[in-house]
Amino acid sequence: MLALALAVAVLVKPHIVWKPIPFGAARKAEMARYAEKHYGIDSWVLHPRVIVEHYTANESFAATWNAFAADTPDPELGELPGTCAHFVIDKDGTIYQLVPLNVMCRHTVGLNYAAIGIEHVGTSDAEILHDPAQLRSSLELTAWLMTTYRIPLADVIGHNESLTSPFHKELYAPWAHQTHGDWRKADMDVYREKLAALLRQRR
Repeated sequence: MLALALAVAVLVKPHIVWKPIPFGAARKAEMARYAEKHYGIDSWVLHPRVIVEHYTANESFAATWNAFAADTPDPELGELPGTCAHFVIDKDGTIYQLVPLNVMCRHTVGLNYAAIGIEHVGTSDAEILHDPAQLRSSLELTAWLMTTYRIPLADVIGHNESLTSPFHKELYAPWAHQTHGDWRKADMDVYREKLAALLRQRR
């Protein structure tokens, strides 16, 4: 009950810059085919239940935007649509939204059907946790999304925690245990503590 109470505490939407990547009919069709193969869902429509935190593994918003906009097969897994995230938070704290929140986006194997993806420009969890402007924007954005979609604190996770999410689902056996190293549990525990403190302040 406490987690649910925290999830509905914050009502203030942070400033978000709309910077969309191309996501037209062709890419939506690719997303629907992906969702059918991996989740048994013939749709590109997202119903958010989870928030996944990432970092970009580079130091450039522009490079990240260009990579997501390209819609080329991802270099790691080689499948369309190309990777993307709903939000990218730059190092100065600017929040960019790239994809509408009712559209699935490829950022976390096993969770794309249910998860909003937030990327942080940087190369480590620690870098983001020690950047006051970026961390503040991240917490405010995440808290607002929790409020909007009634997502409890336990379902705000790091990419590295994807396999432990109760929403994890992957029908394609070779990818069933695939995850990434960004935002490990120890760092996400620190992040969630800060997030919970912000939510308590806004009650």
